[in-house]
Amino acid sequence: MCDCRDTRSETALSEVTRRSVFGAAGGGALVGVVTACGGGVGADGGAATDGGNDTGGGESGDTEAPIATTDEVPVGGGTILSEHEVVLTQPEEGTFRAFSTSCTHEGCPVDQVADGQIQCPCHGSRFSVEDGSPVEGPAGSPLEEIPIRVEGDDVLLA
Repeated sequence: MCDCRDTRSETALSEVTRRSVFGAAGGGALVGVVTACGGGVGADGGAATDGGNDTGGGESGDTEAPIATTDEVPVGGGTILSEHEVVLTQPEEGTFRAFSTSCTHEGCPVDQVADGQIQCPCHGSRFSVEDGSPVEGPAGSPLEEIPIRVEGDDVLLA
């Protein structure tokens, strides 16, 4: 019986560590985006691309690179961009939304968009592609919305 309790303790510690890692990674990414956006505009008061080329180098340049093209996102659905930790959706033709891939229930990464819902594999939470609100499962809060902008056929982090 002692072995079972030890196993449960290790499992609980692994889950806490995993959540901590996801939280830290998401926070770090957010700080990078905020810093990059703030630095480009604040540096010379001009366009973000001018500031990014002169002062921010890598950080500002990364926010200017498209994360996807509009034709990669199905109408009424979405796509998971794991490398950016973003779910990009197109609830209706020409309307694009972006949300964090971190489920608000326990931080597991969502892994699929189907039937108008963003799905989390861990405990069955499902979220609306329209606004990230929970529609099923234990999650009680919406997915965090990520600011984006569309320029022509490119989708960029705002």
